[in-house]
Amino acid sequence: MLEIRHLTKIYEDGTVALKDVSFTVPDGEFLIVIGLSGSGKSTLLRCINRLIDPTEGEIIWNGVDLAQISGADLRKARRHIGMIFQHFNLVERSTVMTNIMSGRLGYAPTFASVFRRFSKSDMEMADVALQRLGIEDQAHKLARELSGGQQQRVGIARALMQEPDLILADEPVASLDPVLAHSIMQYLERLNKEDHMTIICSLHYLDLVQRYSTSVIGLRDGEVAYEGSKHDIINMTDEEFKDIYGQEAERVGGGLEGSLNEEVAV
Repeated sequence: MLEIRHLTKIYEDGTVALKDVSFTVPDGEFLIVIGLSGSGKSTLLRCINRLIDPTEGEIIWNGVDLAQISGADLRKARRHIGMIFQHFNLVERSTVMTNIMSGRLGYAPTFASVFRRFSKSDMEMADVALQRLGIEDQAHKLARELSGGQQQRVGIARALMQEPDLILADEPVASLDPVLAHSIMQYLERLNKEDHMTIICSLHYLDLVQRYSTSVIGLRDGEVAYEGSKHDIINMTDEEFKDIYGQEAERVGGGLEGSLNEEVAV
């Protein structure tokens, strides 16, 4: 279980990105975080895995406060937290296999990690990850030669190499067209259901939220403005919608159901 308690992040320039955020994520949830750009979604995910340090608050995961640990203890905890990025964060001049194997660096001895020498079992694990993501025929291509959808599948495979219990996905489909977006979300859904991984994913598009989430958190100006289940998000009222997106926001298409092109208009 992940418990976020009174989490606050204030950047050095005085920007309050998160303000007293609290919520709980049971194991096996597919939590989607929604909100406008600048609402704190990315900051929240990056605080959870300590890519950035919170200013105040607790991040309790499996009984350990991630906000308070450092060094070897933090590296050990982060082994099991996979991260998927909006812009893929691949080494474009390296092969797909090399990018995927980088997910094992947290497990490899220092000497082996420096020289990228991995065990036979690690290589076999990579082969399985490639197959699960349907990119086994791309293993020896350079990452830059792949399409956006294929690159994001490499990013997911890299996260799988960490043997994660929790995956954080920061706008993983923002740069993809609607068909590819659903494809990537289906891979994440499969990991959630088949491997019982907890997924926390930030998204803009509400049709994807209602299709894939089991629970939803809405952020506005760094504060929790909405909490609900998949059922709740499908039946979201106009008032709840505007609590997240502002009084000037409108639902394109008039509702949360239906069109793949449905999005927030502001």
